[in-house]
Amino acid sequence: MAKKKAMRNVQSDGRDVEFSQELADQDDLEAQARSQAADARQKKNMKNE
Repeated sequence: MAKKKAMRNVQSDGRDVEFSQELADQDDLEAQARSQAADARQKKNMKNE
C-alpha cells in the first residue's frame, strides 16, 4: 500500500524518451546540447517570474 502512495507523489517532466549515448551520432549530441540549453533557459525564466 505504501508503494502506491509513493507512486502518486512522483512527478514526470512529460518526456518519454529512449536514448542511447553509445549509439548517438554528432546530430544526436548537438540536439541533446540544444535541449539542455533550452531547459536551462526555461528554468531561469520561470525563476525570474
